[in-house]
Amino acid sequence: MMKIFKAALFAASLALSVSPAALAETPADVLVVAQNIDDIVSIDPAEAYEFSSGEYVTQTYDRLVQYDAPDVQKLAPGLASEWTADDAAKTITFTLRDGVTFSSGNPLRAEDVVYSFKRVVALNKAPAFILTQLGWTPENIEKMVTADGNKVIVKYDGDFSSAFVLNVLAARPASVVDAETVKANEQNGDFGNAWLKANSAGTGPFVLRAFRAGELLNLQSNPNYFGGAPAIKGVIIRHVAEAATQQLLLETGDVDMAKNLTPDQVAGITGKENMKVESYPQAAVHFLSFNQKTTALQPEAVWEAARYLVDYKGMTESFLKGQMEVHQAFWPKGFPGSLDETPYSYDVEKAKKILADAGIKTPINVTLDVINSTPFTDMAQSLQASFAEAGINFEIIPGTGSQVITKYRARTHEAMLLYWGPDFMDPDSNAAAFAFNEDNSDDHYQSTTTWRNSWAVPAELNAATKAAKAEADPAKRNAMYVDLQKKVQEKSPIVIMFQAATQVAMKNNVAGYVNGATSDFVFYRLVKKN
Repeated sequence: MMKIFKAALFAASLALSVSPAALAETPADVLVVAQNIDDIVSIDPAEAYEFSSGEYVTQTYDRLVQYDAPDVQKLAPGLASEWTADDAAKTITFTLRDGVTFSSGNPLRAEDVVYSFKRVVALNKAPAFILTQLGWTPENIEKMVTADGNKVIVKYDGDFSSAFVLNVLAARPASVVDAETVKANEQNGDFGNAWLKANSAGTGPFVLRAFRAGELLNLQSNPNYFGGAPAIKGVIIRHVAEAATQQLLLETGDVDMAKNLTPDQVAGITGKENMKVESYPQAAVHFLSFNQKTTALQPEAVWEAARYLVDYKGMTESFLKGQMEVHQAFWPKGFPGSLDETPYSYDVEKAKKILADAGIKTPINVTLDVINSTPFTDMAQSLQASFAEAGINFEIIPGTGSQVITKYRARTHEAMLLYWGPDFMDPDSNAAAFAFNEDNSDDHYQSTTTWRNSWAVPAELNAATKAAKAEADPAKRNAMYVDLQKKVQEKSPIVIMFQAATQVAMKNNVAGYVNGATSDFVFYRLVKKN
């Protein structure tokens, strides 16, 4: 295994014009990463819908606007240097940045943006819904997105503001491809889809040199990147499925970074000479929810008491250490509009008093559905023990992920332990899931936590969710989402407990790595090996 890996690394580094003499452990100007990347189905930005492919797209492509390193919390100019929004006309006009070229050498044109959006809508692959929610169809896309010199005029149709649209256009499928190069590689009207599964055609800080599924991604720096050439010549992401092998490769100096270590392995590395571990909050929030079809779970006093029966600290300081942090609002920490206050802590006596003052009779016996894998089963057992202290008895019902989610969608559970992640980084993506449900009827299926828990959301919250989505001023909009989260945090049958975190182990000489809350916000272009 080690000999094979070193041979592959040596060959890849030669492709990046690194001489054999430069090889001590890993090349001085190449970052070598051990990571499980077997989830990749496609690296075409119009089709990429997996964690690892999202990370790849960010390295090789840009959007008109984007969340970028080093500050991933700020929506910044990307390929557009400026834009003007007309909310009344539901139009945003983008002015393209001067002097940007694709990796082919072709200059960026407004026509490239039009073509890129058109191919996403026409191909209609998994992430296409992110753009089509703007009212775009194959029939109208050429009227909704048009080119005028160095300007791109984007029209949208829906009850939402330009602030929402900008976040949609910062999402992965809005990446801009080199239209001329992609058209030259079209096959049978596939918009270059087959070719882009093995090649890149973007403006990003890196260019794809090689992709071998289940083996490696080899990226070379783009010296002409408009944001400045990366500090390193390349990044080799090596597929290593086993966490133990990742740890070994890091410890022996064969890789600079290991991304999929277990908490125990992280603990073993922490404090070792020449190595460090950095932790990054992720977008997924984990929650306990109560189906309102279950009579015993309908009283608001049960919802309130539940917030004091979760041993947040006990879990995050033991089996969840490094994997999750306490977070009690529906929008993840690390993005505009998040509510980071955590007012609830484990307090059995307070929970008992809340139930007693409301006249709630105990014991309450309820089933708790959970995915039959770690850390979910450990979390369920912790909840079972802590809730029992106040007379709420959980019968744990384990199942596969598909079994649990199918039951959740059918609204046949009683209590449910699950997680939720946004489809794109706009607060409405989660507000619609946790604070909105205007039609609670069984035959009106909605892919939200509110509907799945049969919670008929109060009219006030529904109205506030729609108003926030329509607000044009970003600062006011973020404040509206913070207020909305406070209301849901205080009174809802959904108890949000944690936000996931990812831990990355690396050599001490690696600096500048940026990892935001989703794989789309992983950045290597600032990395240096000191």
